Amino acid sequence: MDWQYRSFPLYGLLALILVPTSFGLFFGPSYSISLESELRTELFTTNEYEVLQRPEKNVVISISMTILTINDLNIKDQALSISGYLTFNWRDSRLDWSDPANTTQDYRSIDFLFSNEEYVWRPSIIIENSIQDMGVISDKSTPMRITHMGTVVWSPSGIFVVSCESDTTYYPLDTQECKVKVSSKAYTINEVSLMLTFNPVILDFYSKNGEWDLVSASGSDVSDTAVGQSSFSSVDFDIKLRRRPVFHIINTLFPVVMMAILIAMVFKLPVDSGERNGFALTVLLAYAVYLSIISENIPSTSVSVCFLSLYLAFVLFLAVMSVVLTIFVLRAHYGTGKIPKLLKIVFNCTSRSKVDVQILEKKDVGEYKHEENKLTWQKVAVKMDTVFFYVYVLLISVVTSVLTVAYIIHYRSI
Repeated sequence: MDWQYRSFPLYGLLALILVPTSFGLFFGPSYSISLESELRTELFTTNEYEVLQRPEKNVVISISMTILTINDLNIKDQALSISGYLTFNWRDSRLDWSDPANTTQDYRSIDFLFSNEEYVWRPSIIIENSIQDMGVISDKSTPMRITHMGTVVWSPSGIFVVSCESDTTYYPLDTQECKVKVSSKAYTINEVSLMLTFNPVILDFYSKNGEWDLVSASGSDVSDTAVGQSSFSSVDFDIKLRRRPVFHIINTLFPVVMMAILIAMVFKLPVDSGERNGFALTVLLAYAVYLSIISENIPSTSVSVCFLSLYLAFVLFLAVMSVVLTIFVLRAHYGTGKIPKLLKIVFNCTSRSKVDVQILEKKDVGEYKHEENKLTWQKVAVKMDTVFFYVYVLLISVVTSVLTVAYIIHYRSI
């Protein structure tokens, strides 16, 4: 037993020497910088690797997109700006060193090589609906990761600005659907085929945008884009965004509704105050300003009509009519001469207003019947104010309720 314990360090030393040696017999030499340099020389120089030559007749490119953030969605310019990177995967059999029989020595201890587009073939890919740069995606500073099986992984990053057809129907509580269309350039579908990975859109590193909420992001099926007699492979990334509502409810919708209520209040101002026309014109100008501001923020298109613009246009019409009606009321209040018979019939068929009762309570009992049957221009003006006030309240309430319900149904349906 003492001999065995004393000889244990010797056995351990022999194991440390023999195990790496036996490991090298089965798996080749261990990794070193010089070994990687030899592999790189053999693959690119000795084997005369041609950068312009496709790895095979039909190269299959797997694509995925990683979205980092939504920079901006300008619905007036109909442009979406996102930051992220595209990841391309393809196999190049010329860069396979997994089988020692195909190389001068065993390089299996090297898991990866790194290179760039100057030395390794890459597909010619463009963002088809880009509005800033229609050139082929190129990034020499981003290295390509090459596995021992010859699989090349390349992830060029950038800020992608693409066109996005805007739907302004429910502005400013709108939802927009945009696409990033990635297509093969120069290589036809028989030479390069694009396909989506199992998880086409990666949101693990996504940062939220202050104005837009990312509802969903997905990839659509591969489609073929025909140009003349040739077809090119392409894939689409669908991005659905919803505008965050709090800011626009407080700064747009709430002031608009409050000003609409002020239009009806014109008919509650006393005629003798002398402020009726000034008040009506002020509300009218305020609505004209809001309508111009909203028109600046939506695209000049007739494809979709903004409900808010229709609401403002209708309320603007009511504001214009309130100025006209106020002039008629003032004209009636200070009117002289006989009241037309038709006007007398209309007012005699209606019930006596509260203003009539207040005037009659101040009269003597003997004059009651005489004053009750007497119609004056002042009573006509009061009656007109009452009718116009209730008509305006009804119209504004109905239109505002319809707009509110439409916005709520649309927002909750997303």
